Amino acid sequence: LRWRFAAHVLACGLPGVWAGTRLVLAIPDRWAELALGLLTLGLGIYSWLSPGLGQDSRRLHRDVRGLALGGLGLFLIGALNGSLTSGTGLFVTLWLVRWYGLDYTRAVSYTLVLVGLFWNGLGALMLSLQAPVRWDWLPALLAGSLLGGYLGAHWALLKGNRAVKVA
Repeated sequence: LRWRFAAHVLACGLPGVWAGTRLVLAIPDRWAELALGLLTLGLGIYSWLSPGLGQDSRRLHRDVRGLALGGLGLFLIGALNGSLTSGTGLFVTLWLVRWYGLDYTRAVSYTLVLVGLFWNGLGALMLSLQAPVRWDWLPALLAGSLLGGYLGAHWALLKGNRAVKVA
């Protein structure tokens, strides 16, 4: 990971996560599930209709204006992450590919580390301060997350960008 870029993703996304956790408990569960499903479906269709997306790395939007607009995008995705919780790592991955020009393998690496640990960690902490926590679920969730992240990263490095895009 390039640490300056990683710091940018964290500095822009974490405040959005915090803001999203402040809103989530006011959103009815069914509406949140529907919104997440529609957003995920939309991103999948967009990716499918853009066959070259994320296959090659290109350095895009790294000037002050590009970083500011990209940071706004990360803030908004962070707010989704804090409010809709599950599945928003896909949004970060596609944003890193589309806006910043990363290839899928590199974008997934950033997402696994920055979203998986820091964004989700802050979201979990903030939500635990607002609502009861099912602590008995934690070991299975952590084991599944770590195993899935490791296997996904291994598979991505082994199979390449095209396989990651299809998945």
